[in-house]
Amino acid sequence: MNARAAIGKYGEDLAARRLADTGMTILERNWRSGRSGEIDIVARDGDALVVCEVKTRSGGGYEHPMAAVTPEKAARLRALAERWIQTHGGAPPGGVRIDLVGVLLPRRGAPRVEHARGVA
Repeated sequence: MNARAAIGKYGEDLAARRLADTGMTILERNWRSGRSGEIDIVARDGDALVVCEVKTRSGGGYEHPMAAVTPEKAARLRALAERWIQTHGGAPPGGVRIDLVGVLLPRRGAPRVEHARGVA
C-alpha cells in the first residue's frame, strides 16, 4: 500500500469511527459498482440510508476536504447510491442521504474530523 492509500484508509477508519460514535450503523465500506466508482461508507442512521464520501487531507497546503465534492462528484454519488439500493432490496423508509466526512491530518496534533450531513 502506498502512502496516499494508507492516509486515505486511515481517514476512512477515523470517519467510520466518528459515524458509529454518533449512533450510525456501518453497513459497508468501499462498496464498488463496476467501473462507476466506489462508495466509501454506507451506513444507516435511524431509518435513513447514508452514503458517505470521505476526504482526507494531510499537511496544510491542500484545499479543505469539504471543497472536494463538486456537482459532478455529487451526481456520481447519487447514481452510486441508486445502484446500491437496487442491489440491496430497495430504498429504506427514511430515504437516502449523502454525507461528507472531511479528515484533516495536521503536521502536529490530533486529526480533525468534520461531518456534514446532506451535502448532495
